[in-house]
Order: sequence, then structure tokens, then C-alpha cells
Amino acid sequence: MEQRSDRLQKLLELIENTESDSVLSDLLSDYHKADIAEIYPELSEGAKKRLARLLPVDELSDVVSYLDNPEDYIEKMDNARAADIIEKMDADDAVDVLDELSEDTRSEIMNLMQPEAVEDINLIQSYDEDAVGSRMTTNFILIRNDMPVKQAMRSMIDQAAENDNVSTIYVEDKNEEYCGAINLRDLIVARADTPLEDIIIASYPSVFASESIASCIEHLKDYGEDSIPVLDDKKRVIGVITSVDLVEASEEEFSDDYAKFAALTEDEDVKEPLHRSIRKRLPWLILLFFLGLGVSSVIGMFESVIASLAYIVSFQSLVLGMAGNVGTQSLAVTIRVLSDEEPTGKEILRMLWKEMRVGLINGLVLGLLSFLLIGAYLCIPGMGPDTVSAAFLTSGCIGVAFLVAMTCSATFGMLIPILFKKIKIDPAVASGPLITTINDLVAAIVYYGLAWLLILNLAM
Repeated sequence: MEQRSDRLQKLLELIENTESDSVLSDLLSDYHKADIAEIYPELSEGAKKRLARLLPVDELSDVVSYLDNPEDYIEKMDNARAADIIEKMDADDAVDVLDELSEDTRSEIMNLMQPEAVEDINLIQSYDEDAVGSRMTTNFILIRNDMPVKQAMRSMIDQAAENDNVSTIYVEDKNEEYCGAINLRDLIVARADTPLEDIIIASYPSVFASESIASCIEHLKDYGEDSIPVLDDKKRVIGVITSVDLVEASEEEFSDDYAKFAALTEDEDVKEPLHRSIRKRLPWLILLFFLGLGVSSVIGMFESVIASLAYIVSFQSLVLGMAGNVGTQSLAVTIRVLSDEEPTGKEILRMLWKEMRVGLINGLVLGLLSFLLIGAYLCIPGMGPDTVSAAFLTSGCIGVAFLVAMTCSATFGMLIPILFKKIKIDPAVASGPLITTINDLVAAIVYYGLAWLLILNLAM
């Protein structure tokens, strides 16, 4: 099988070197539009103009849809040509291109487009960017459930002239309400006298355009369908969301959550301007700065403990670090659950009880391990207190600090994202650095508080 890189290189050479327009047109029909789009930036200006002249408008619109920055291509042509290309795109792709153009250019192009295309674009743009409706395409086939099979087939063929998303056909009733879907194969093999209801999949999934992408994306992915109908508030089919749209939405959702875990407000482009990157990151850094001051202030309050027991400072980072790790683990698990479903109060209590027990048991195991290992380490002359009992009292203090801090961290790691969810803030904003800093504050209080209580006041 020909390697993809070799195929793309061959395509590039064909476009640049084939002299006959008719021969080149025939050769281009053997290549996917995504391949043409990939080598497009490497073409000479003359080859780009020739390509635009040879390809029919509907094929050229497919190529433009696959470009990384299609707006750069659109801006170089006259508005009439741009309007012809954009109105041939799927409405969701057209929206993406138009959003990147200047307001004046966008307005001029849309004035030259067919009213039906503009209507579809305005429909998609009417939804918030985090709603399913903003991701849908209006490329779908819709028939009535009271049609005979023969008439349904004819209607499907008529609509296929304008809509190529034909593998699944959606069905509405006489009130224009969605009532299921039909697999194209089932329609093709059905006998003319077969009632359409016999081949309609009434339980075929659907989603409302106003639903948030984050709340239903995992649910939709579970079905594994090529496309799923999108309904308005009156249960009418107004679009579909395809498997490609779902993959893209999943990637963007993951990227957005990953960025927020790093204490960024949203995913960043490495090419974006310096001032924009600073503006995104600085607010979180300022918040973390003040929380960090809180941690330092708490440690400063235990100055007498540190002065009397200087060796316990050596284990501060161990206690704080493990508490932060546990909190981040609980945070990741909780955000995963919240992104997949909306847990009930009983489910939240069950999750909380489980995370507390996980933190408690892990803290107990690591506490016992630290009691033995650190106690033995502090018994080495010059490494800690003068007596064996004092060495193991100190390691016992560290072990108890592990137990309490890790239990608290697991609890906070779950409660904070749930609280954010309740007050309508994305749980991913409860990012790793935020949880870690809060857990540092709690662990510092627990660690030095126990050292003050158990070693200074009770043992001395």
C-alpha cells in the first residue's frame, strides 16, 4: 500500500507539473479533498489559482472546509466567489469560517448568499458556543412516518441532491415531531407494501440543541452512531451532530479541562499574542499567590515549634506533597464523574464516603510506614532527637499528620468541584494548583499543630 506521505508528494507534483487542465481534473478526482487541503499551503500561487479554477464549487468548498485556516483563503478572493463556496459548505463549517472574518467582510459575503444558507447559518449562530446547537449541521434527510416505502425512497433521493448525510434517515410525524430513524439499508431492502413503522427505530437517540455539549457528550459517544438528530424545544429535527463533531468536541473539552488543571482559563495557542497569554494566566497566579501567602503565614505562626524542633522541617515537603497528591487524585475522579452525569444527593454522599475512606486507609498505610522508617532514620546519631522515644514520637507525629492531612485532602478534592458545579462554575476550574495550595494550607496546620501539641506540650 502506498504510504500517505508518498501519495501527498505525488499529488503535489501532479498539480504543479501536469500541463493539461482536463488531465489534471481527471487525476484530482482520485484524491480525497482532505489530501488536497493538506498539500495546498505548499503549492505555488499559480497552482493555487489553477486549482480554484479547475475544481467545481462544491468540490472546492470541501477542500476549503479541510484547510487549517480557511479564512486566509477566503479573504484572498472576491466576495461573490467566496459566497458561492461558503454556501456550499455544511452550515457548521460555514459558521467556523465566517466567525474568523472581519465583520464587514462577513456581512458582505452573507448578503450575496442564498437565503436558505443564511438561515441555516443564523440558526447555528443563535446557540451559545457550549451548546449542542452550535455544533450541529443542517445536512440531513427527513421524511414523514405516514409515507409508503416507495414514496419515502423517492423523498430521500430528492433530498440527497442537497444533503449527502444519507446513511441514517430521520422521521417526523404529522405534527413535525421527531419519532425515530431509519437505516438506509433497511429502507432500500424494504418491500413496497411494508408499513414504514415496521422499519422505524423509535428508540433512536436524540439530543436537544439547547443542551450543553459537556453534559451529553459521553452519553452520545456511547451509541457509536454516525450522526444523532438535534431537536428544538418543540421536538422538531433542526440538525444533526455527527461522529466527527463529537470527536472534535471531545478533544476540545479535554484540552479545555487540561488547561484549567494547569490554572489557565482556557486552552492556549502557542502562536497567540504575548499579552493575551499573560492576561489568561495572571489572574490565577495572583489568586495562588495569596493562597501561598496564607500557607507561609501559617508556618510562620509555628515559629516556636520550628526553633525548638528544627529537624521536623525536613519532613514538611513530604507531608504537604503527599496531601496534594491525594487531593489531585480525588479531584480528577470527581470531575470525571461530573462530566459524565449529574449525580443525586445520595450518590454524592456515597462518593464522599468512599473518597474519605480511600484517603483514610491510604493515610493509615503511609502513616505506619513513615512511623517505622522515619523513626528508624531519626535514631541515627545526629539526624534527630537524642533519644529513641523522642525519635519515634516525632515519626508518630508525622504518621498522624499523614493520616489526617490525606483524609482531609481526599475530602476537599471531591467537595470543591461539586461546590463549583452547584454554583454553575465549570468544575475543571478547581484546578490542580488550586487544590494543591489549599491542601498545603490544611496539611501545614495539621503537621505543625500536631508537632506543637504532641512533642512540645506533651512530651517536653
